[in-house]
Amino acid sequence: MAGRFITIEGGEGAGKSTAQTFLVDRLEQRGLSVVQTREPGGTPLAEAIRQTLLSIEGEAPVEMAELLLVFAARAQHLAKVIEPALAAGKWVVCDRFTDATYAYQGEARGLSSGVISQLEVLVQMGRRPDTIVLMDMAPEVGMARARSRGALDRFEREDAAFYERVRQGYLDRAKLAPERYVVVDAEQDLSSVQRSLDELIKRWFDVS
Repeated sequence: MAGRFITIEGGEGAGKSTAQTFLVDRLEQRGLSVVQTREPGGTPLAEAIRQTLLSIEGEAPVEMAELLLVFAARAQHLAKVIEPALAAGKWVVCDRFTDATYAYQGEARGLSSGVISQLEVLVQMGRRPDTIVLMDMAPEVGMARARSRGALDRFEREDAAFYERVRQGYLDRAKLAPERYVVVDAEQDLSSVQRSLDELIKRWFDVS
């Protein structure tokens, strides 16, 4: 099978990492070569940018600087990890990608979707996920989970209205591209979430 680019999206505490690991394990069980990665991050330089973005220490980037840092990390990630893997026929399963930028920096921070779109074209040159798995959850539930994990990063310290805007941004994106989005109710128990993901994998292989 040809390589595919799968992204996992969702707000804080929505279970993205757990879903990503489950998908990767299931795909590898089918004999596929899979790259598991994340954004911001995925390369040493991009991980350093991630630390700058998430750190609560020192000077916080203003909204436009935050957006540009996200796309700087993405450019490096695409060139060094995502594009080479896809070219080699591997599947890439990534924790967040550009839909997160529209939700966080666009909807929640209030930056222009037009500006984000321009950067998307410039940096990605047409590369978009084949499937976006949105782990949807009420923000208050997700943040309760996030707080239970320990110290919070800069994005996990926003107010409730911020997370509501993030969720709405994601749901709006899903409505615009239903052919690429799969919305999973992340408030279900783990076995129910995994059944939903298994059904998704079956659909991928049934149409391949």
